[in-house]
Amino acid sequence: MPIWSEILAELEGSRQQGVPDFFDGVRRKYLLQLYRHTGRNVILYASGWQQKSEAPGAAMLIGDEDIHALMEVTHGLQGSNLDLILHSPGGSPEAAEAIVSYLRSRFSHIRVIVPNLAMSAATMISCAADEIVLGKHSFLGPTDPQILLLTSLGARLVPAQAVLDQFDKAQKECADPGKLSTWLPMLSQYGPDLLVRCEVALAMSKELVKTWLEAYMFNAEEDGQQKAEAISKWFAKHQNFKSHSRHISRDDLEDQGLVVTRLENDEKLQDASLSVFHATTHTFTGTPAVKIVENQTGRAFIKHHAPPQMPPGFQIDLMPNQPPV
Repeated sequence: MPIWSEILAELEGSRQQGVPDFFDGVRRKYLLQLYRHTGRNVILYASGWQQKSEAPGAAMLIGDEDIHALMEVTHGLQGSNLDLILHSPGGSPEAAEAIVSYLRSRFSHIRVIVPNLAMSAATMISCAADEIVLGKHSFLGPTDPQILLLTSLGARLVPAQAVLDQFDKAQKECADPGKLSTWLPMLSQYGPDLLVRCEVALAMSKELVKTWLEAYMFNAEEDGQQKAEAISKWFAKHQNFKSHSRHISRDDLEDQGLVVTRLENDEKLQDASLSVFHATTHTFTGTPAVKIVENQTGRAFIKHHAPPQMPPGFQIDLMPNQPPV
């Protein structure tokens, strides 16, 4: 299996040979290799949030624009099976719902391959698969919704459950008049609909995951409804994970009863999937791309973000001539 540094060396070799669009060429070579191994359609959906900290966050999150990207890359694909290589920090649950609805209208069997991280709304999309393919290095994340709260310190994303828990705590402690002055500055930041929004967001997160698990992953199991409900609550419970960024391991997901295929069970699948992923991370590092949606034919929807102009005489060597150490 070509590891990260070997893919970098391959890219550098292509560049030195004057190969045009060598980033795209190497990435697409491995996408095609994966397709030839499985015979299943392949779509890469990847975000460069780990490489592009200077880019607007919205450009890298799951959003409504992604439907246009998926319409582009599914055009002309034959067959009812799909392998979705998913690497994303998450985004809009509403957009995730639209993505699942669209992909499920096009494909009857979907495997989600997670080469590294599929967090938050990307975890929700993973739960709409028939199976999830995970390596030892693969992680999903909690689905507890985050609420944008405008505070005196600026806008903050806070867990919906934490807001509800804090309000319950305030109600109890404010029975003591001596503590009221401590709570008033915090409670004044709550808008008239905040608690309701938190409750609705939590309910929607659990409802979507439960519905998808029951409809697809557990549709042939007698206790599928009960399993789907239990897992959806587990994913959405803030107290289980303490942090929205918590990485949930393959072992934990298997323990919960999710249908997980171990990536290492198929060496060729592992080699091709991780080579696609490594080539994709190099694309994010070496080009203005911040999100890539692409299929095995090379049809792609690539979102770019131009970095700030560097001062005169300042240069970044994205592809060093010397081989990596």
